[in-house]
Amino acid sequence: MGVSRLDVFYRRLLLSKLFIGGWGKPEDLKRIFEFRKIIGDRERCKSLVPKDYPVYINKTEVHADCYIHDGVFVSPLEHLVPGILPTEAVKARFQFIVPKRWQSNRPVCIHLAGTGDHFFWRRRTLMARPMVKEAGMASLLLENPYYGYRKPKDQLRSCLKNVSDLFVMGGALILESSVLLHWLESEGYSPVGMTGISMGGYMSSLAVTNWPKPIPLIPCLSWSTASSVFTTGVLSKAVNWSELEKQYAINSVYEEEIMKLLEYCGADSFKMAQEFVKHSAGRENSFELLLDQPREDGVSVGCYSRAGGKAEIGPDLWIGKGVAHTLDTSLSVDSTKTSSDTLPSGFKATKSQIVKKKADSAKICRPSLHGESISFMKGVMDECTHMANFSVPVDTSLIIVVQAKEDAYIPRTGVLSLQEIWPGCEVRYLNGGHISAYLFKQNVFRQAIYDAFNRFCLKYPHLV
Repeated sequence: MGVSRLDVFYRRLLLSKLFIGGWGKPEDLKRIFEFRKIIGDRERCKSLVPKDYPVYINKTEVHADCYIHDGVFVSPLEHLVPGILPTEAVKARFQFIVPKRWQSNRPVCIHLAGTGDHFFWRRRTLMARPMVKEAGMASLLLENPYYGYRKPKDQLRSCLKNVSDLFVMGGALILESSVLLHWLESEGYSPVGMTGISMGGYMSSLAVTNWPKPIPLIPCLSWSTASSVFTTGVLSKAVNWSELEKQYAINSVYEEEIMKLLEYCGADSFKMAQEFVKHSAGRENSFELLLDQPREDGVSVGCYSRAGGKAEIGPDLWIGKGVAHTLDTSLSVDSTKTSSDTLPSGFKATKSQIVKKKADSAKICRPSLHGESISFMKGVMDECTHMANFSVPVDTSLIIVVQAKEDAYIPRTGVLSLQEIWPGCEVRYLNGGHISAYLFKQNVFRQAIYDAFNRFCLKYPHLV
């Protein structure tokens, strides 16, 4: 299936860059990855969020057909991983749209925000208010960290400053969703489900993997991992690769320490490497990667660069470590052996600074750097967003995925499908791409929500 021309054209209209600050602090990435291993296992985190976690309603508006309650609570992530959230994002905010008249039971769907969905207007207008009229269903709209009232002062619009910000957002939303699910249950609402469009679909999927009960889930225009979004999708063009490559080359902690924290998350790692090599050959003039044939045990042996160095590929992630190590070794210089005659007269920099600057400059120019950075991006994205790295939802038959056939934002080639990770889930395909589906298919998303909730009511009548 091809990709939507509208998706490609729309992306070209947006000139903003993603991740202008780089990967994020190495120590933050380490803390996030360690915490991911906890929330990725539903059994290990049953008691992370108390059932009576404090939630406050601080404002209520009365409308002709519904009540709109504004609520707030402190994100549990601030308690569990202190200081990882920006100050502005510590306080979680939500809107709860409740119909004045319930048709039968009291169903509530939690909607997580997609990319660029600041505050609540968009979800309230396109989804929540129509759902009140069509099905008498309530909606709870949670504001993402880094968006709306929770946006850091130094962030430009929706462009997350660091790669790590996306992972912090995900960890926060998993825990905050758990707070709201507990709160809604305690208030007597049932059934309760989750949905989201695009990034909101990913985040709602991650949240449901952590919930210990059957729950309707309707992820729209999202898939099994966000790694392909930023490495092969149209959004990859918006990534500030120059800064990411520079930081990856200069700071060895990314390659030598953080990489060791990444877990294998499915057979698609090798597939992704092959896809990248195939597409890179015609696109990149600075280097060429030729992938060896896999060994009999299924592990890829390695690849070669034009520089002639062999880049090792481990059994889990496709990373060009060999080239980096070879070049880094050749660039290492003992500053104590540098002659003072090599320094210009009156130059104030120390000898070690001169040597380090030369080494850093050379490292940035290494031929395989772009490929290594893309591979590292895939690794860290898979670590925190790949559904295979999280528990399988309790009842996958309550999951209805809505996907666009020609989605250029969410590539499905070379990655594990949701049906493979969540056997029993249903996938519905729409004609067209990401943008056209978002603009014209909101009614299809709402119908999928109604169907998933009806399925829950039929299968678990005693829980309604």
